[in-house]
Amino acid sequence: MTKLKATFIVLFVGFIGFSQAKYKTISSSILGEDRELKILLPRGYSDEDDKAYPVIYVFDGDYLFEAVAGNVDYYAYWEDIPESIVVGINQIESREDDLIYSEQNSLPVESGADFFEFVGKELIPFIEDNYKTETFRVAVGHGETANFINYYLIRQNPVFNAYVTISPDLAMDMEQYLGERLTSIEKKIFYYLAVSNADVKHIMEASASLNNTLKGLDNDNVLYTFKEFDGPTHYAMPAHAIPKALESIFFIFQPISKKEYKESILKLEGSPVEYLEQKYEEIKNMFGIEKQILINDFKAVAAAIKKKQKWEYYEDLSKLAKKNYPDTVLPSYYKGLYLENIGESKKAMKTFQSAYILEEIGGITKDLMLEKAEQIKADFGY
Repeated sequence: MTKLKATFIVLFVGFIGFSQAKYKTISSSILGEDRELKILLPRGYSDEDDKAYPVIYVFDGDYLFEAVAGNVDYYAYWEDIPESIVVGINQIESREDDLIYSEQNSLPVESGADFFEFVGKELIPFIEDNYKTETFRVAVGHGETANFINYYLIRQNPVFNAYVTISPDLAMDMEQYLGERLTSIEKKIFYYLAVSNADVKHIMEASASLNNTLKGLDNDNVLYTFKEFDGPTHYAMPAHAIPKALESIFFIFQPISKKEYKESILKLEGSPVEYLEQKYEEIKNMFGIEKQILINDFKAVAAAIKKKQKWEYYEDLSKLAKKNYPDTVLPSYYKGLYLENIGESKKAMKTFQSAYILEEIGGITKDLMLEKAEQIKADFGY
C-alpha cells in the first residue's frame, strides 16, 4: 500500500459517514433474548439487481464494527476487495456469558454453547434471508472473541471461509484442535493470525506457539498468514491488523500490482493471458463473484508480452478483450499489435483504422489508433 493510500485509510476510517449502517434487532429463541446488530451495506447495494456480496461477521461488534466497516468500505471503493456486507454483533453486556467454555476440554458450554448455536443457526440464516449474500463468509474477533471464532473452524463443516484472529486469548486446547483440524481440512480456508510484541504476555506466548504449529502445516487448502506488529498495545491491535488482514484474504481480488507483475507474470514459462484468465476464475471460485477483468490488468499483461516479445499472446489478449469489452477499441488495439509485430503490416493498418467507430477505453483513444495506422502507412508507403 502506498503511503498516500495509508494516510487516506486512517482519515477515511475516522470520518466515514455511517449513514448506510443499519441497526437491526434479531429475536433469538436459542438465547431467549433480542440481540442488537450493526449492518453496513455496500454503497452500490440495491434490491433492483442480482448482485450478491460476501459477508464479514464482526464479533465484539460494539467496538470492533466501525474499524472493520470503515476499512471494508475504503478498500472496496478502490476495488482492492469486493464490496461486502459487514455485520457487527453487539456483545457489550453479554460478552462474558457468550464466550464461556469448559475448563476440561476448552469447548463452549452453557451460555457459550448457546451463543455458538445462535450465530450458526439463527444469525447467519437471518442475514442470508434478508440480504443478497454470497457464500463467502469472514469472521473477525479480538482477544477472547478471536479464540471463540475458532470453534466454527474446528467443527465438521466450517460456516466461515476466512478467520481474522487478532491477539487471540486462546483456550488451553485450541492450538491442538486447530493443528489437527487444519491438517486434514478439504476446503479452502483463509486464516490470519496477528499479535503485537507489546501485547499481553500470555497472548504473545500462545500466539507464537500457535504460529509454530500452523506454519508447519502441509495442506494447500490452508491459506495462512501470521503477522507480528511492532509496538501496538493489545487494544490498539485491531486498527493495525484489520487492513492487513483484508489485504491478505482478498489478495487475488486486487489489481495486478508491480510485485505480482515482476514476481509472477514476468517469470511465467507459459501464457500470461492464461494467467489472467485463471486469476479471475479463481476469484469466481473463491468468492462467488463474476468480476470483469480490469483494464489495468489487461495493460499489465500487454506490457509483459511486449517485454518478452511473445507476440502471439497479443492475439489471445485480443480475444479475451473481445469477451470483456466487445464495443471498445481494446480488442482491435491488441489485434493490431499482434499483426504489426508478426509482419502483417497492411492488415495491422486496416485493423487500427477499423476501430474508429468503437468506444475509447483506458487511455486507448481513437486518435491513438489512427496514429498507429498512419505510422504504418508512412513506414511502408501504403
